Amino acid sequence: MMNPSQNRIPILLRQFPIRCRYHLQRRHFKTTRHANTSTATYDRLNPSPEDYSRSIFADNCNVVVQAGSGGHGCVSFLREKFIPEGPPNGGDGGTGGNIYIQAVAGETSLHKIARRGVVRAGRGKNGQGKSKGGQRGEDILIQVPVGTIVREISRFDPVAIEEQEADSEEEGRNTMVWQKNKWLLAPSAMPSEFTDTSFPALPRPRRSTTASMQPRAPISLDLSKSMNEPILLAAGAVGGLGNPRFATKSIPRPKFATKGDRGMRLELAFELKLLADLGFVGLPNAGKSTLLRALSGSRPRVGDWAFTTLQPNIGTVILDNNKGRPVIESFNSDGTRRTNFTIADIPGLVPDAHLDRGLGLDFLRHIERARVLAFVVDLSKGDAVETLNTLKFELHEFEKLKEIELNEFSEQRLVNWRAGGTPVRDSANDASPLEPLSTNPISSKPWFVIANKADMDGTENNFSKLKNYVDEEWGATTIPVSAIRAEGTNRIPQHTASLLN
Repeated sequence: MMNPSQNRIPILLRQFPIRCRYHLQRRHFKTTRHANTSTATYDRLNPSPEDYSRSIFADNCNVVVQAGSGGHGCVSFLREKFIPEGPPNGGDGGTGGNIYIQAVAGETSLHKIARRGVVRAGRGKNGQGKSKGGQRGEDILIQVPVGTIVREISRFDPVAIEEQEADSEEEGRNTMVWQKNKWLLAPSAMPSEFTDTSFPALPRPRRSTTASMQPRAPISLDLSKSMNEPILLAAGAVGGLGNPRFATKSIPRPKFATKGDRGMRLELAFELKLLADLGFVGLPNAGKSTLLRALSGSRPRVGDWAFTTLQPNIGTVILDNNKGRPVIESFNSDGTRRTNFTIADIPGLVPDAHLDRGLGLDFLRHIERARVLAFVVDLSKGDAVETLNTLKFELHEFEKLKEIELNEFSEQRLVNWRAGGTPVRDSANDASPLEPLSTNPISSKPWFVIANKADMDGTENNFSKLKNYVDEEWGATTIPVSAIRAEGTNRIPQHTASLLN
């Protein structure tokens, strides 16, 4: 009799040419694909409008943070042979999960936390019999970029409300009545026991041991450095008490326990104080996205029309790849070697942007979060000196508007203070507007000029006028480049690193 494995041999022989043909076609597809992608040197700098990577970026967001609620206490009794009515042995409920925040290096955007909207820590588990306490709720760690500002918009703290009620109505807490949101009866309890049972006085509101590590309200954090250990934002609520906690001589076998407290809810505003080390400022279609492609591995959308960039694109320029000597020597403020710096391709500016035209004030707020500014001027379109003056005028007008906004907010804040020094926004559900984020003035930032499209015919005179004007009036540097040919772009990282130092 033939072995069943031998029956497969003719089938495999018939399939062998098909499999070989499949692998040959797959190998041919790979070689042709790589051959097509490695054609010209400037294909990456002058791609089709469909050849780009979508940038998921967010530099500010509002997030609701919910600490974990406590688990309920357990109503349980000892059950053993020859012990018909054992003593109570219900465990306490577990503490709710905490919420932490940590600033880490390498993150450049808040989109991960912005798309969640609501961050909830785990609820504590309920207590169990045999005096088993409930398990703690799961903690949540929020990681944000370095340079993030965290500010509190509103908060709801049930424990704080109970503490206020306990201080004002101390006698009312001793009434031995059923409270649905506080007491938990045994499942075998009869309906009449809800009204007939004598409940003891409720214990005073409690907080977990980690609650003392929370920042003082209202929360205002400046996460300007990379953190090795996270900061506690909201501590979880404590769990309820099991029925052994209420055993007395008069009530040796209590059939009730307490429920866990509800967790604290915070509404927080996250905002990036520093968007990037270098920010490109220019009119629409000046070549900023192409310049970002030439300097970094980022792939923003490039097209021959205005406003191809609708939100900032972030690219990283490598200064030290750890394969020998660094390309450019640069050091941070703490003396450590800088291995890279980030570039922000900011959407194009139009005249009267300070009046909220075009992308308006949103665009201008991106500019003030860059450490160094680079004005990208198109030499092939109009007078380069006039273009530079237009850009600087818009930034100057925006700075004046921001000062007016800060003054108006300061006056409003003085009016809203109550007698005795208690601010209005300390109430639980008040969501008054936050103070505008204070950053370094735009006029105090170092800057230089990038004269793009210098390879086109007839741009020599325009560049000469621009360079002479910048040297005489401002004493700044002007760098001629051709972004689409990647010519002269190597001077930009060198000059940027010198300004960052």
